[in-house]
Amino acid sequence: MTIEHAKESAGLRELSSEDRKIIGTDIKEVQFGWPLGMPLVRKLEKDLWEVRSHLEGRIARVLFTVSEGHIVLLHAFIKKAQKIPKSDLVTARSRKAKL
Repeated sequence: MTIEHAKESAGLRELSSEDRKIIGTDIKEVQFGWPLGMPLVRKLEKDLWEVRSHLEGRIARVLFTVSEGHIVLLHAFIKKAQKIPKSDLVTARSRKAKL
């Protein structure tokens, strides 16, 4: 499977190189091991999953879909609450609908 980005996330570019490396390693594990389940990947709804990356003192989430043999990264954010914010889900759904 190949990895594609629906849109760059400015928020993740602001992370340290160590944090970006952890997230990249997790995404690569999904790429070469798909399909995967918990604790790294969790299905959120039909055709929408999250990569769960544990950083030092924080948790990053990368929402993605699988389309025609490609893993498409839709939206990424640092999780600040137990539940995924509705605005982040809306962003991912909107980007997925444009594919």
